[in-house]
Amino acid sequence: MTSLDWIVLFGTLGAIASYGIYKTRGQNSLDSYLRGRNSMNWWTIGLSIMATQASAITFLSTPGQAYESGMGFIQFYFGLPIAMIIISVAFIPIYYRLKVYTAYEYLENRFDLKTRTLAALLFIIQRGLASGITIYAPAIILSTLLGWNLTWTVVFIGVVVIIYTVSGGTAAVSITQKQQMAVMMGGMILAGIIVIRMLPVSFSEALHVAGSMEKLDLVNLEFDPSDRYNVWSGMTAAVFLFLSYFGADQSQVQRYLSGQTLSQSRMGLIMNGFLKVPMQFIILFIGVMVFVFYQFYQPPVVFNTVQTEKLQESEYASEFQSLQGEFDALFEEGKQAYQELLIAVDAEDDVSKNQVKASLGQIKQKQEAVRDEVKALIVKNDPVAETRDTDYVFMRFVMDHLPVGIVGLLFAVIFSAAMSSSASELNSLGSTTTIDLYKRSIKKEASDGHYVISSKLFTALWGALAIFFAIYASLFENLIQAVNLLGSLFYGTILGIFLVGFFMKWVKGFAVFLAALLSQALILVIHFQNGEGLFGIVWDIGFLWYNAIGCLSVMLFAMLLQVLKK
Repeated sequence: MTSLDWIVLFGTLGAIASYGIYKTRGQNSLDSYLRGRNSMNWWTIGLSIMATQASAITFLSTPGQAYESGMGFIQFYFGLPIAMIIISVAFIPIYYRLKVYTAYEYLENRFDLKTRTLAALLFIIQRGLASGITIYAPAIILSTLLGWNLTWTVVFIGVVVIIYTVSGGTAAVSITQKQQMAVMMGGMILAGIIVIRMLPVSFSEALHVAGSMEKLDLVNLEFDPSDRYNVWSGMTAAVFLFLSYFGADQSQVQRYLSGQTLSQSRMGLIMNGFLKVPMQFIILFIGVMVFVFYQFYQPPVVFNTVQTEKLQESEYASEFQSLQGEFDALFEEGKQAYQELLIAVDAEDDVSKNQVKASLGQIKQKQEAVRDEVKALIVKNDPVAETRDTDYVFMRFVMDHLPVGIVGLLFAVIFSAAMSSSASELNSLGSTTTIDLYKRSIKKEASDGHYVISSKLFTALWGALAIFFAIYASLFENLIQAVNLLGSLFYGTILGIFLVGFFMKWVKGFAVFLAALLSQALILVIHFQNGEGLFGIVWDIGFLWYNAIGCLSVMLFAMLLQVLKK
């Protein structure tokens, strides 16, 4: 990082935060603070929705995932447009008609207070934990790459987010997300253009290289419940996840409740539905091009080079040097094989092409074996070291190969993504805590100004808790892994409650409340017994399917309980 990179990084972040604070000063009524006076147009809503979902880990992990596994992850988003259309037709009109501040207000109107409170608490539990990881996940990677102290990196991200989120509320979040989204996608597209121009082969040859290693396979038609990323899970289980996330998660609902009209909110959602897939395609494709780049230019044996630097200074240095030499030799062998592959492709010699592809497959297996041995040495040297390095692939490429100034811009992309997701989470947690718990059940009668101050205080409190959780997240490694599943663990139950309310008008509050508790218990049993089974029945279910199972079980249990109650 040069001086210019630091100027670009902090200048971008400072300008965005300052702009958000300036544009939303004087938000002193509950309506303006929580709904932005319903002043947002459709493209602001659409960009805000996309920025809320596009966390920093999207821009860190997705290129690395494409580098490692190809572009099959895109199938996860195939059902998104369907979910956006359903929400636009069934969810948003009800929210607008009731003029709600949060999605959970509808549930008391339809059922009762205990059902509203249950749904709000389920949201707060999973989103409150996730907010810490939204900060922690990029902070641990950025602190490693930049050589910063992890705690201060966490505090820096968290404090900046708290300042402008508390200051301007929903409007500040939406306005800054518009700028952040421009930085994020502009930076990523620029990085994609640069990596393609840096390739020593033509673009068509790069596609042949990627295709020969199965990195461009977009669709998997094989049905496998344990596989999270195939057409079937993307068009079914993922639809339930998106319906719950965009239709019943306050961090997203709050984005489109600020729309000028019902039509503006619908258009913002539809915009997200049809732009999200191309956006993910671009990010994945950049990861594939980075893969091609590293077939012709020497990659590090492990992309988290901080760990290999520690190895070089340890008692295992000689073993590491031997493995490094073996890895370098395999790289040169692979580089030569790729040249032979391109010659065979140009000559349309399918026999030679297949022979070279088989040879490349063997070379890749040997390279992975060497990488595994190096990772084993890393763990020997530091038992708590993280050896999964796909999250480091893209930013390692950025730091090692991109021009001065662009490096700072790409770091600004990651920080902006972390801030945009965190801001939405804290804003929604503050709103839900104020409206669904404090205003409804604790202090029912107070002035508008009192609830604005309460919302700001709750937002700041959740921000402080997110920072605290992120700082000490490394002490709860199993919980960190579990947080990635939190959405799927709780979203299905929340969505089921809403769908019963929308479409099963004869079901009452007692039945749906008990059904939600039973369904949540069922999902927890399925998850914690996954791969082991119960009563002699063993199952292996990808966590995306928890959303469908949770939702449908709430609807089934509610129907049965209502019939039995009669």
